[in-house]
Amino acid sequence: MTGLSSYHRATADAYDAVAVLYAELFRDALDALPLDRAVLAAFAETVRAAGSGPVAELGCGPGSVTAHLRDLGLDVFGVDLSPVMIDLAREAYPDLRFEVGPMEALDLADGRLHGIVSWYSVIHVPPRDVPSYFDEFRRVLAPGGTLLLAFFESEGEPTTAFDHKVATAYRWPIDDLAGLAGAAGFTEIGRMLREPLEEERFRRGHLLMRSEK
Repeated sequence: MTGLSSYHRATADAYDAVAVLYAELFRDALDALPLDRAVLAAFAETVRAAGSGPVAELGCGPGSVTAHLRDLGLDVFGVDLSPVMIDLAREAYPDLRFEVGPMEALDLADGRLHGIVSWYSVIHVPPRDVPSYFDEFRRVLAPGGTLLLAFFESEGEPTTAFDHKVATAYRWPIDDLAGLAGAAGFTEIGRMLREPLEEERFRRGHLLMRSEK
């Protein structure tokens, strides 16, 4: 990749360095997360109800969530900044399409997608830049398309950085993130807050949104 910002390069390099271990640790993570699977299933059903069309997982990592979305009946592909992550995804799921690239500058025509999943990927975006990412999501989604965001929720605190094990990340108040998506042209369908499991540190937030027609 050329022309990447220092933030993009640092994030890509950090995930390249841990990609193999990351893939091993999280390959079957959804098996123990029934509420997370339920949110993904709700996303898939919402997309299918609006008509068939392509779906992108942005920040797909080694591809396990992308494959789960395929198993839910979606025409899905993945995009990630990390070339090593994309190599692992292609090796593990050769029937799926994976591309290297930034998720706020997608090589897609306006209105091309029927759905977007950002599964713990906007967590690494500096808060001041998040609106531009949502603007891009809105651009590539067809009217009425569906967006699913998963993130670390701030539990009553303001948006704040924390010591993520790979790269700097941020916890968000769910209302603040929903408000930024709303300003970009999304309407909230529903939300889910999940309390942390024993081995987890933070509450998990999920927002299901629809692009305005």
